[in-house]
Amino acid sequence: MTDEIIILADGEFPRRPQLLEMLEKAKCVVCCDGAADKLLAFGREPDWIVGDLDSVSPETRSRFADRAVKFFEQETNDLAKSFRFCREKGFTVSAILGAAGAREDHFLGNLGQFAELFSAFPECRLYTETGYFCSFSGQGSFSAPPGSQVSIFSFDPGAALSSTGLKYPLKNLRLAWWYSGTLNEVSVSPFTLQSDRDTPILLFFKYADLN
Repeated sequence: MTDEIIILADGEFPRRPQLLEMLEKAKCVVCCDGAADKLLAFGREPDWIVGDLDSVSPETRSRFADRAVKFFEQETNDLAKSFRFCREKGFTVSAILGAAGAREDHFLGNLGQFAELFSAFPECRLYTETGYFCSFSGQGSFSAPPGSQVSIFSFDPGAALSSTGLKYPLKNLRLAWWYSGTLNEVSVSPFTLQSDRDTPILLFFKYADLN
């Protein structure tokens, strides 16, 4: 994973060994504001610090002034600002770490930003301590061991979803609530999902099921 470009959000710092290894080997780590202090405590310097710079320590901000990028608008969160920065730099982001924990409202906001901006980085995954999220629109094919659980989150109640390879098949099903598609199960891998709209769909896979 030496070519990985990672965004480190300012939530709970990763504890899982595989995630820490990703940070160690990443080509570049873009820190959302105060995440820079956490990365320094871990033993790695931030390559970039992005956000409104209100939570990073003055010492870190001064030390890495040439790597700090401040956005003055308050209409988006620091993860969205980091996405924008990476897109403008031409970076290909492969992973987001540290987006969960600390505050649930921040995590929900981060998930929303991840879903909304996935088209810029379609291969990107958002990792937590228990699993990972990926996103798609239109249609997609996904590999996971048969018997493993997958949760489907649709933010558009008007989108009709269909599937193959799932224990509980979807046939032009509209999910009335964004959480209505949780805890389905893979019966055939790869399985497919299709939506009649181009609005984002989130999938969540649990690590234990993937081992």
